Amino acid sequence: MGYRNSRRFELLPRALRKMKIISHRGNLNGRIPTQENNPSYIKESLKSGFDVEIDLWLWNDGLYLGHDEPQYQTSLDFLKNENLWVHAKSLETVEFLYKQPQIHWFWHETDKMTLTSRGYIWCFPGYSCKDCIIVDKENRMPSNLDNIWGVCTDNPFEWIHSY
Repeated sequence: MGYRNSRRFELLPRALRKMKIISHRGNLNGRIPTQENNPSYIKESLKSGFDVEIDLWLWNDGLYLGHDEPQYQTSLDFLKNENLWVHAKSLETVEFLYKQPQIHWFWHETDKMTLTSRGYIWCFPGYSCKDCIIVDKENRMPSNLDNIWGVCTDNPFEWIHSY
């Protein structure tokens, strides 16, 4: 998968544009915290046709998925899936991912926005800007969908039917 060509995207008529809808931690129809970042849950979302944002930790020389702590051991091969958006959860994880150009990743804490390793603008929940990916935390549609490129949401099926 190559880098996004935002200029070409902007030139498309609105009716032909497709917003990127990203499943947040594998959720499809609302949050299920006990399943989030579970590899089988993530695979289900990928099979449903969505990209998936996952949380990654480098811990005790192993790779683990989990939001608040390392929970599910995973492999480098799993992370190389072009439809995964890997959220590094520690500086050690960033140092590891920086040396893995085939993995699409990002890191942020409370910054309003960050750039992913492939040049996408990822906004912190509650913020947006032109051509960014927003994080939908409260199931609210932004006021101007024309300005965003994508959304990371716990409700991707709802977004696909509403957009």
